[in-house]
Amino acid sequence: MNEEERYLFDLRGYLVIEDVLSTDEVENLNRLIDSQGLPEPQLDTMGARFGGFLSWDEAFCSLLDHERIMPYLKTILGDGFRLDHYYGIYMRAGTEQLRLHGGATPYDPPEFYHYNSGQMFNGLTVVSWNLTATGPGLGGFCGVPGSHKANFPCPDGVRVAHDGHEAVVTPEAPAGSVVIFTEALTHGTVAWSAEFHRRSLLYKYSPGQQSWSAKYVQAPSTVELTARQKLLFERPYFNSRPSLFEDE
Repeated sequence: MNEEERYLFDLRGYLVIEDVLSTDEVENLNRLIDSQGLPEPQLDTMGARFGGFLSWDEAFCSLLDHERIMPYLKTILGDGFRLDHYYGIYMRAGTEQLRLHGGATPYDPPEFYHYNSGQMFNGLTVVSWNLTATGPGLGGFCGVPGSHKANFPCPDGVRVAHDGHEAVVTPEAPAGSVVIFTEALTHGTVAWSAEFHRRSLLYKYSPGQQSWSAKYVQAPSTVELTARQKLLFERPYFNSRPSLFEDE
């Protein structure tokens, strides 16, 4: 994570990292999803999600600790972070928006952003893998840049206006890119308007000592994980937690 990226994440609460996956990798992941015969996505946001894909193929597990993403997570979360939960999003034209939620105020203990002594500290943090493009004119992730450090709650007028408000940004994120954001950011989803389906895979990580979810995510039994990938399924604790970067 270079100086400019650290600055932008601290400033905005999110980053878009392009060209993390090749065209072939994106096509393979989409093909693997196609092979599951998922039902048509619904027009409500909860009906536009799917899960369990870590057990489908090694290709999904390889994203858990992808070499391009791990340095970002080390800077954002510190060593010893864990996979908190995960799910996929697939949206068709007309799928509704997801309301704006999150923000630094009021304070939410598992979703936070702090800075101290030259280091950032984050709670629940999302890595969203774009298997299709998202952005202006299409839909997808949106947020209020800087709201992870806001001293006042998000006004009702901003929440109601959603992506129609000047404070809300819908960043362009091509297929193969990754959007990383802190859940302390006020964020949501813009209604999907593209003719093609949206597909994003969301891996959500917590600091090693905490869990956002009441259920601890289980490692897939059908795919052989690497030693480091197995560590990401450790339950939350702090003392003597193994390093994810001990071989560096």
